[in-house]
Amino acid sequence: MRNSKFYRKDTRSFSEKTREFVQSMLFWKGRSKGMIHTRNLQWDDLRYIFFPFKLERYGYLGITFYTEDSEYYKVLYPLVLAMDYEAKPDWCPRWFLRFLHVFGNDKSIVRVRNHGLSSLHRKLTKGIIFWDWKTKWYHYDLRISITAPKHLQNLAGDIEHGFYKRGETQENKSKNL
Repeated sequence: MRNSKFYRKDTRSFSEKTREFVQSMLFWKGRSKGMIHTRNLQWDDLRYIFFPFKLERYGYLGITFYTEDSEYYKVLYPLVLAMDYEAKPDWCPRWFLRFLHVFGNDKSIVRVRNHGLSSLHRKLTKGIIFWDWKTKWYHYDLRISITAPKHLQNLAGDIEHGFYKRGETQENKSKNL
């Protein structure tokens, strides 16, 4: 590579390189190329990484909760804990996984900001991700989409089925009264 006519020796000191790298990460602007856009990183992203609120602790899995007192939170939380137990390596802190989620995946389940960091995030979490949860026809018709091993898929299916049956039973009881 040094024999290339495009080679230019970097004369900056290590501290200058480190300072510039940190500055670029803190004030990293989003990029736009065609239809693909990455978002601008903000100071709130650092708070999310190092000081997450209770609901953001497992954000590196892709899950988003809105309120802690909702019935969906109470139903999905055991699945999120099981996914966290399976996905998080024992030696790796959650803040590092959230860091990879922000700087590698742009805090998204779809976008990729940095391919290397995104690949590392996927390898460390064994590809386990919470794609989506929603209600379909009724408030109790819960749909859960995850990428995980079979036992977690079965747990998600059991949660869906149990939530539907309890909601359907409760609705039928209220109709009969």
